[in-house]
Parts: sequence; structure tokens; C-alpha cells
Amino acid sequence: MTEILSPLNSIHVDAGASFTDFAGWQMPVRYSSDLAEHHAVRTAAGIFDLSHMGEILVLGPQAAAALDYALAGKLSAIAIGQAKYSLLLSPDGGIIDDLVVYRTGEDRFLVVANASNRHVVARELLERAVSFDCEVFDESDDIALIAVQGPKSFEILSEVVGLDIPALADLKYYWSTPGHFGEHELLVARTGYTGEDGYELYVAPDAAASLWAAIAETGAGSGLVPAGLASRDTLRLEAGMPLYGHELGLDTRPAQAGLGRVPNLTKDFVGKDALQPAEGARVLVGLRAEGKRAGRADYLVYSGETEVGVITSGALSPTLGYPIAMSYVDPGVSDIGTLLEIDVRGSRVAASVVPLPFYKRENHG
Repeated sequence: MTEILSPLNSIHVDAGASFTDFAGWQMPVRYSSDLAEHHAVRTAAGIFDLSHMGEILVLGPQAAAALDYALAGKLSAIAIGQAKYSLLLSPDGGIIDDLVVYRTGEDRFLVVANASNRHVVARELLERAVSFDCEVFDESDDIALIAVQGPKSFEILSEVVGLDIPALADLKYYWSTPGHFGEHELLVARTGYTGEDGYELYVAPDAAASLWAAIAETGAGSGLVPAGLASRDTLRLEAGMPLYGHELGLDTRPAQAGLGRVPNLTKDFVGKDALQPAEGARVLVGLRAEGKRAGRADYLVYSGETEVGVITSGALSPTLGYPIAMSYVDPGVSDIGTLLEIDVRGSRVAASVVPLPFYKRENHG
């Protein structure tokens, strides 16, 4: 199968990026070092290529009603410009994908899906909207996505020549606003997946390279660096944000993943009647381990000689300096402070249950 290239691929190649296959896309995993890119986002800013994400447009008089039925959250309740995190559930309550939905007009919504789930999300939305007066279009191939994350993101974007975002200074967390880069229209959002402040810029693919170059040139003096998927993963892990295929999946109910508040039970939606996890189902917790050896995905967790869980994501935290992990464990060992052990390649490493997120910045502004 031919890998899909980002519209920014030549920029990544010129920058010396290492690549990985991600959902069929050839995407930059790192440019310099994972640690350097991670720390740049925490202290200054990083620029990410997220063009592999899926974007599905839902528009028409009953677009809001269709999404209320299709998704677990109540999308009809959000204002124009507002964004909402939601879940696409299977009829039996499992998580098909976690999504961010932007209301860009009274009858217009942009649903952003994980790259690996783009086609299934588009298909499910189309099928679930069939009895509503609306249309569903997979716009993914017509949209490139650049994210600028880190405490200096606003300062950098404010100074990019040719970038005009009138409402940038007033843009609140989980809202979006229109903008322009030269003659090209943008949708600028403030959601993020790193635990830092930052912005996402949705733009036509043929404008992506020039926009990236302009941001990179402006931000270079402020410490902005290109950042790949490896640093993005450690950043989101520190921020306690779930990743589809690791913390979320078809066998996971929202409540198990700490997302029990996402479904809005005041309305009918696909999967509503199957939300309750089975009795004794494992729940997602944070683990802090001793020493420097990190538990990784699929490593087992023990209480004494009893296997009580499995790690879904883990790393030596670049920001905190100790090993962290997210893990599904038996409910009886899920309380904060519970002492457990991780089997790290045949050796037991002491760990304790800690609150999520592991890292939290001061505020979202």
C-alpha cells in the first residue's frame, strides 16, 4: 500500500525528520531529539504537522440534531465558534473514536477524527444522519492542519507576516475563529493535545507549506522548533490525555476511561442503552513508578502475585523526571495511593496510583 504524504512532506525531509507510518501516512516522528522537542513545547513552542487527521463536515438544517443522535455529547447546545470533545460510540457502548467538533455556523459543524478512524467515522456519521435533513462530506483531503503549541504560541502567531486572525487575542479555550493567511481562509482553534496552550490552524493543502515556513521563521527567535509524533505522545501522556488504540477502543466504555461525563443522558444517541460497564470492569488510572525504568504499553501490573492490570501508555516523563504510565486496573486497586508493581521485562518495579493528569499548567487563559 502506498503511503500518503503530507502536503508538508518536503519541508520535513529538508528539516532532516525521521519518519514513521501512522495510519497509512508517512509522518515525522522526530526532527532532532524527542527530549529537545518535548522541552521546547513546555518552555517555548513547537510546530506540529497534523495533516493526517480526519475532517468531516456536517451541514444542513438538521445538522445539530443529526450529531446529537450520532455522538454521545449534545452538540446542539454549543454556540457558533465553540468546540466540544465528544465520543462516537458503537451500539453496544464501545468507543469507535474520540472527536473534537467545531460549530462553525448555525447549521455547519466540522468533526475532527483520529487519522486511523477517518473512514469509519465518516461512514458512521453518514449512516446515522440518513434520516436527518443534512449532508455529510469527508473533507480530509482538502484540509491541512498545523498546530502551534507552547507558552509562546500566541506571541509567535501574533507576529507572523501575512497571518490575519482578528479575534486571536480574545479566543478562549475550546473555541475557534476564522482567519486568513494571505488570500487563504483559515479556521483557527484553541484546543490542543499537549497540556500547553496553543492553536490549530486548518488551511488548504496548497497554502500549508508557506504558512509553516512563515510560522517557523517568525518563531525561531522565540525558541519554536518543529516537533514530531514522539514528543507529541509524551506531551499528551503527561497531560493525561487518552489516545485511541491505547486508552480508548471498541472494548472500552466511557466511564472506564474516566469519560463518564461526556455522554449527555438527556438525549437519545447511538450506544446510550449500553453505557454501563460490566461489573468489575477495569478502570483507567495514572501510575508513578520508582527509579527510571518506565512501564510501556502492554506491560502487566501486579498487586502482590495477582495480575491486576495492564499498561496502555508509559514513558519516563521528560518534564517530571520519573516514570509515568496510564493503566487499566481492577477497581479494587484503583484508589489514589494504592501501591502496585509493574513487570518491566521480568523485573518488578514499584509504582503507586496517582491522580491524572500527571502535569498541569497554570491555566488555560
